[in-house]
Amino acid sequence: MDLRTYSPTSRTTLHRIPGRGSYDRAVVHAILDEALVCHIGFIHEASPIVIPTTFVRIDEQIFVHGAVASRMLKALAGGARACVTVTLVDGLVLARTAFHHSMNYRSVVILGVASLEEDAATKRDVLMRLIEKLSPERSRALRDPNAKELAATSLLAVSLDEVSAKTRSGMPKDEDEPEDKVAPVWAGIVPLSLSARAAQPENGDAERYPLPHVPAVFRASS
Repeated sequence: MDLRTYSPTSRTTLHRIPGRGSYDRAVVHAILDEALVCHIGFIHEASPIVIPTTFVRIDEQIFVHGAVASRMLKALAGGARACVTVTLVDGLVLARTAFHHSMNYRSVVILGVASLEEDAATKRDVLMRLIEKLSPERSRALRDPNAKELAATSLLAVSLDEVSAKTRSGMPKDEDEPEDKVAPVWAGIVPLSLSARAAQPENGDAERYPLPHVPAVFRASS
């Protein structure tokens, strides 16, 4: 078994443009570590529901959290099968024909059943790791969650057992008809990225405390 890759299953084998697919662990991990939000799909009372939430990857699991009363967390803790998706949009692909317009993107799909994490020390560690993902070095300045806060929070883990990545990069594919390549319209890529703007301090915090850190990938370029 190649530990550098995930093994595709019947549910994660890509059929539509399989050349864009990847089961490489490094590719999957990089996408999950950059993304701030995942969307979790599940069935609740016979209806499909998809809910966005923050998450953090630790080794071969992703963790999501929320209030104990959350219907999503209750459903997942009760054994509902989940589909977790993450998408990063890198650019608009503008072709010379309407049919070939697209986007450059990186995405991950995870299939599985979540497990409820009830150990207080583990919950505390994971929640602080999530803080670190959102703002590096911030957790060391914060009070740890107390027992009451931990008891009010559900933490679920989804293992990266059934997982695949899919990406698109590069220029438009205007190649169906010869005249498409010389059509009198601009074609190319409009790059997109998520960047952090100037922090907005509460009250007088700008003078009292240093500015928070943001993940390097979101720092605005000069």
